[in-house]
Amino acid sequence: MRTYKPKDNVQAKAYYTDRFWVAPQVPKSDVAEDAVFAADLEALKSKFDIKDAYIQVEQMVVYINPCDNFEVIKFMRDELEYTQLSELSAIDWIAKSNQFEIFYQMLSMKKRKRVRIKMFINNGEAVNSVEKLFRSADWSEREMYDMFGIVANGHPFMKRILMPYDWQGFPLLKTYPLEGDEFAAWYEVDKIYGKEARDIIGPELRDTARVDRYDSERFARLGFEIPYGAEVKDDAAPTVQSYQEEGGVFMIKKFDKETSVVIDDPQR
Repeated sequence: MRTYKPKDNVQAKAYYTDRFWVAPQVPKSDVAEDAVFAADLEALKSKFDIKDAYIQVEQMVVYINPCDNFEVIKFMRDELEYTQLSELSAIDWIAKSNQFEIFYQMLSMKKRKRVRIKMFINNGEAVNSVEKLFRSADWSEREMYDMFGIVANGHPFMKRILMPYDWQGFPLLKTYPLEGDEFAAWYEVDKIYGKEARDIIGPELRDTARVDRYDSERFARLGFEIPYGAEVKDDAAPTVQSYQEEGGVFMIKKFDKETSVVIDDPQR
């Protein structure tokens, strides 16, 4: 068992004070250093206008024009054997250039290579849906719309997927409040009880770092656990920590805190 180190409520703290801070990138290398990627890039250049290309973390990154995204993804699938679209989403660069960066992560099992297709669109522009090429794009494009507000033209069901259909705002925009705005604070109260109940019920607390020690599940009372529904008392005796269910496991002695050893050396 490793030594426990208090987290001091790190969930409530930002990792950096500048929310628009950009992490340093890992080194890039020339595409010519990999024969497979070099051949794939030449094939792409023969059909499309390629803005930039490089290798980063053993995968090729290719920047294209946004109007070409459907045909490029189709070409990658049919001609270059990148038969899996494992992920697609967006990055918010609105504060910097009023743009979004869209990426498509593709995999070729035959070549054992990964390629990331990227493009920039202006804030408010739509993209061409690639759902007809890859069914995996269905939910990813809906999530991109739900979180960033980016519409995928040609998608069969361009609706929110995580948030309610009538939600206002897009939670993954860097300008979206971390604990939600006024709409988020009163959404369920207004929906269920009506706005006239605001003064009676109060706003929702959407701080994920907040833990109420008097909550109904009692999960916050570490070391002072009590049965579900039991009365909470401030003078309760500490609970002896047990690392094994009652009765133990066959041929294994019962573990408890008193007989456990704390390992300080992680390489042990």
